[in-house]
Amino acid sequence: FVLRGAHIVFADSLSDHPNIDVYNLEHLITRKTKAIVVVHYGGVAVDMDQVMLLAEKYNLFVVEDAAQCINAYYKGRPLGGIGHLGCFSFHETKNIISGEGGMLVINDERFVKRAEIIWEKGTNRSAFIRGEVDKYGWVDVGSSFLASEITAAFLYAQLENLEYIQKQRFRVWNYYMEQLSPLISEYKIQLIKIPAFSKHNAHIFYMLCHDLEQRNYLIKELKKKDIQAFFHYQPLHLSKFYLQKNKPVALPNTINFSEQIIRFPVYAGLSTQEQDQVIKVLRSALDAYSPIG
Repeated sequence: FVLRGAHIVFADSLSDHPNIDVYNLEHLITRKTKAIVVVHYGGVAVDMDQVMLLAEKYNLFVVEDAAQCINAYYKGRPLGGIGHLGCFSFHETKNIISGEGGMLVINDERFVKRAEIIWEKGTNRSAFIRGEVDKYGWVDVGSSFLASEITAAFLYAQLENLEYIQKQRFRVWNYYMEQLSPLISEYKIQLIKIPAFSKHNAHIFYMLCHDLEQRNYLIKELKKKDIQAFFHYQPLHLSKFYLQKNKPVALPNTINFSEQIIRFPVYAGLSTQEQDQVIKVLRSALDAYSPIG
């Protein structure tokens, strides 16, 4: 968006989920607004009915950041297939991977031809290959987005095994939920929340700590036992680059999630015994935690 000269307006998260607060989105829309971009965090759907109503009301485009959303759904519809455009990632941290790379899903026919040209380095080469033109040339801006055959083959093998990979990830995800649910009352923490309209894809499993101090302590204690637990994104509206060109904005829920989320290991090959070790160390750390002051 920055490369194309767009001015980004950030919206806050929901109070109970990192996803965008679409119910308080309308007041951010102005006559200059061109698009709404939603991130389905962790493969958990945003309320897309509300988003599409706003888009229709104000004649806006909708871009779904579905980077984490392969095999995830909103009311039975695949994420990335609802807005005008959907963007997927096959980075090594995703459910299926190609090392780097991604996929653009186009749900509006108006964008098909130009997207193909941008994809083909700004040329109409694809039209030439189909025999639609007698020669190809440069007709628009573009870049090099084509995946190599090796990358595509690596990804295709995983697509063929998507059902098995997802089955194993849900085994891991469900075991965490079963074993960690007692912590909600014992330690006054919160676990990942899934809205009724969302069918998630077991992309991540996270816990919400009381504050940044507790979160950092737990990560440190888990690391001592060779368990990698992570937080996630730093708030972009507080980044040095953003603040160089924009005034500060208040996004309290976003900040809270950035300070409280701790993510536990989730991958298809994780054994129940390894999960038990994660849970054991986590409980021990929670028992031992004493906040300063």
